[in-house]
Amino acid sequence: MKAVNFLKVVVVAFSLLIGTSVMAQDKNIVETAISSDVHTTLVAAVKAADLVGVLSGEGPFTVFAPTNDAFAKLPEGTVESLLKPENIKMLQGILTYHVVAGRFNASDVIGLVKKNNGKATIPTVNGGNLTAMLKDGSVYITDANGNSAKVIAADLDNSNGVIHVIDSVVLPM
Repeated sequence: MKAVNFLKVVVVAFSLLIGTSVMAQDKNIVETAISSDVHTTLVAAVKAADLVGVLSGEGPFTVFAPTNDAFAKLPEGTVESLLKPENIKMLQGILTYHVVAGRFNASDVIGLVKKNNGKATIPTVNGGNLTAMLKDGSVYITDANGNSAKVIAADLDNSNGVIHVIDSVVLPM
Protein backbone atom coordinates (compact mmCIF):
# COMPACT_ATOMS: atom_id res chain seq x y z
CA MET A 1 0.00 0.00 0.00
CA LYS A 2 2.85 2.40 0.83
CA ALA A 3 4.37 1.78 -2.58
CA VAL A 4 1.08 2.71 -4.24
CA ASN A 5 0.87 5.97 -2.25
CA PHE A 6 4.49 6.78 -3.03
CA LEU A 7 3.84 6.11 -6.72
CA LYS A 8 0.84 8.47 -6.63
CA VAL A 9 2.98 11.24 -5.13
CA VAL A 10 5.68 10.71 -7.76
CA VAL A 11 3.08 10.84 -10.55
CA VAL A 12 1.56 14.05 -9.13
CA ALA A 13 4.96 15.70 -8.76
CA PHE A 14 5.98 14.64 -12.27
CA SER A 15 2.72 15.94 -13.77
CA LEU A 16 3.25 19.30 -12.07
CA LEU A 17 6.75 19.55 -13.45
CA ILE A 18 5.70 18.63 -17.00
CA GLY A 19 3.42 21.67 -17.12
CA THR A 20 6.21 24.09 -16.35
CA SER A 21 8.37 26.06 -18.67
CA VAL A 22 11.98 26.90 -18.05
CA MET A 23 12.31 30.44 -16.80
CA ALA A 24 15.55 32.32 -16.44
CA GLN A 25 16.33 32.64 -12.76
CA ASP A 26 17.73 36.10 -13.35
CA LYS A 27 14.16 37.43 -13.72
CA ASN A 28 12.12 38.31 -10.68
CA ILE A 29 8.46 37.36 -10.23
CA VAL A 30 7.12 40.56 -11.79
CA GLU A 31 9.47 40.37 -14.79
CA THR A 32 8.44 36.77 -15.40
CA ALA A 33 4.73 37.67 -15.19
CA ILE A 34 5.25 40.58 -17.59
CA SER A 35 6.85 38.22 -20.11
CA SER A 36 3.85 35.85 -19.95
CA ASP A 37 1.00 36.25 -22.45
CA VAL A 38 -1.41 34.51 -20.05
CA HIS A 39 -0.81 36.87 -17.11
CA THR A 40 -1.58 40.30 -18.60
CA THR A 41 -4.59 40.79 -16.30
CA LEU A 42 -2.51 39.84 -13.25
CA VAL A 43 0.24 42.26 -14.30
CA ALA A 44 -2.32 45.07 -14.75
CA ALA A 45 -3.72 44.30 -11.30
CA VAL A 46 -0.27 44.24 -9.66
CA LYS A 47 0.49 47.63 -11.24
CA ALA A 48 -2.89 49.11 -10.20
CA ALA A 49 -2.37 47.81 -6.64
CA ASP A 50 1.09 49.42 -6.47
CA LEU A 51 2.69 46.05 -5.67
CA VAL A 52 5.35 45.97 -8.41
CA GLY A 53 8.08 47.16 -6.03
CA VAL A 54 7.18 44.65 -3.33
CA LEU A 55 6.97 41.65 -5.69
CA SER A 56 10.18 42.74 -7.41
CA GLY A 57 11.91 42.85 -4.02
CA GLU A 58 14.28 40.35 -2.48
CA GLY A 59 11.64 37.92 -1.21
CA PRO A 60 11.58 35.01 -1.37
CA PHE A 61 7.90 34.71 -2.31
CA THR A 62 5.68 31.95 -3.56
CA VAL A 63 2.97 33.30 -5.86
CA PHE A 64 -0.15 31.42 -6.91
CA ALA A 65 -0.62 33.31 -10.19
CA PRO A 66 -4.10 33.28 -11.79
CA THR A 67 -4.20 33.30 -15.60
CA ASN A 68 -6.23 35.71 -17.74
CA ASP A 69 -8.83 32.92 -18.07
CA ALA A 70 -8.98 32.68 -14.27
CA PHE A 71 -9.80 36.38 -13.99
CA ALA A 72 -12.38 36.00 -16.77
CA LYS A 73 -14.29 33.53 -14.54
CA LEU A 74 -15.07 36.35 -12.08
CA PRO A 75 -18.46 38.04 -12.41
CA GLU A 76 -18.66 40.58 -15.23
CA GLY A 77 -17.25 43.97 -14.27
CA THR A 78 -15.31 42.67 -11.24
CA VAL A 79 -11.82 43.14 -12.67
CA GLU A 80 -12.64 46.58 -14.07
CA SER A 81 -14.03 47.64 -10.69
CA LEU A 82 -11.01 46.33 -8.78
CA LEU A 83 -8.61 48.21 -11.05
CA LYS A 84 -10.14 51.59 -10.09
CA PRO A 85 -7.95 53.71 -7.78
CA GLU A 86 -10.65 53.88 -5.10
CA ASN A 87 -10.50 50.06 -4.76
CA ILE A 88 -6.74 49.78 -4.29
CA LYS A 89 -6.96 48.37 -0.73
CA MET A 90 -9.39 45.63 -1.79
CA LEU A 91 -7.21 44.78 -4.80
CA GLN A 92 -4.10 44.66 -2.63
CA GLY A 93 -5.90 42.31 -0.23
CA ILE A 94 -6.91 39.96 -3.04
CA LEU A 95 -3.48 39.94 -4.67
CA THR A 96 -1.54 39.44 -1.42
CA TYR A 97 -3.88 36.51 -0.68
CA HIS A 98 -2.13 34.81 -3.64
CA VAL A 99 1.33 35.37 -2.10
CA VAL A 100 3.11 33.29 0.53
CA ALA A 101 6.29 34.43 2.30
CA GLY A 102 9.10 32.02 1.44
CA ARG A 103 9.94 29.76 -1.47
CA PHE A 104 7.72 26.66 -1.61
CA ASN A 105 8.26 24.38 -4.59
CA ALA A 106 5.71 21.75 -5.63
CA SER A 107 7.56 19.08 -3.68
CA ASP A 108 7.34 21.26 -0.54
CA VAL A 109 3.58 21.73 -0.97
CA ILE A 110 3.00 18.03 -1.66
CA GLY A 111 5.15 17.12 1.37
CA LEU A 112 3.16 19.49 3.57
CA VAL A 113 -0.13 18.01 2.35
CA LYS A 114 1.10 14.44 3.02
CA LYS A 115 2.44 15.37 6.45
CA ASN A 116 -0.95 16.85 7.41
CA ASN A 117 -3.17 13.92 6.37
CA GLY A 118 -4.22 15.27 2.99
CA LYS A 119 -4.78 18.97 3.71
CA ALA A 120 -2.31 21.70 4.57
CA THR A 121 -3.03 25.23 5.75
CA ILE A 122 -0.84 27.83 4.08
CA PRO A 123 -0.69 31.35 5.59
CA THR A 124 -0.68 34.14 2.99
CA VAL A 125 0.93 37.56 3.09
CA ASN A 126 -2.46 39.26 3.61
CA GLY A 127 -3.01 37.31 6.84
CA GLY A 128 -5.53 34.81 5.49
CA ASN A 129 -5.03 31.12 4.83
CA LEU A 130 -5.22 28.87 1.80
CA THR A 131 -5.72 25.13 2.07
CA ALA A 132 -3.68 22.88 -0.21
CA MET A 133 -4.76 19.34 -1.08
CA LEU A 134 -4.29 16.65 -3.68
CA LYS A 135 -7.29 15.75 -5.83
CA ASP A 136 -7.35 13.55 -8.92
CA GLY A 137 -3.58 13.67 -9.16
CA SER A 138 -3.32 17.47 -9.02
CA VAL A 139 -2.64 20.08 -6.36
CA TYR A 140 -5.57 22.35 -5.53
CA ILE A 141 -5.68 25.37 -3.27
CA THR A 142 -8.92 26.35 -1.58
CA ASP A 143 -9.79 29.85 -0.39
CA ALA A 144 -11.69 31.05 2.70
CA ASN A 145 -14.99 30.67 0.81
CA GLY A 146 -14.39 27.03 -0.14
CA ASN A 147 -13.62 27.81 -3.80
CA SER A 148 -10.75 25.84 -5.32
CA ALA A 149 -8.09 26.59 -7.91
CA LYS A 150 -6.06 23.92 -9.67
CA VAL A 151 -2.31 24.35 -10.01
CA ILE A 152 -1.82 24.00 -13.76
CA ALA A 153 1.93 24.75 -13.87
CA ALA A 154 4.38 24.66 -11.00
CA ASP A 155 7.90 25.56 -10.02
CA LEU A 156 8.49 28.54 -12.29
CA ASP A 157 11.67 29.60 -10.53
CA ASN A 158 12.64 33.26 -10.28
CA SER A 159 15.42 35.20 -8.61
CA ASN A 160 13.12 36.15 -5.73
CA GLY A 161 10.81 33.14 -5.45
CA VAL A 162 8.62 30.72 -7.32
CA ILE A 163 5.38 30.96 -9.29
CA HIS A 164 2.66 28.30 -9.42
CA VAL A 165 0.08 29.05 -12.11
CA ILE A 166 -3.56 28.51 -11.08
CA ASP A 167 -6.79 28.30 -13.09
CA SER A 168 -9.02 30.39 -10.78
CA VAL A 169 -8.75 33.49 -8.62
CA VAL A 170 -8.89 32.73 -4.89
CA LEU A 171 -10.60 35.27 -2.66
CA PRO A 172 -10.00 36.07 1.01
CA MET A 173 -13.57 37.12 1.72
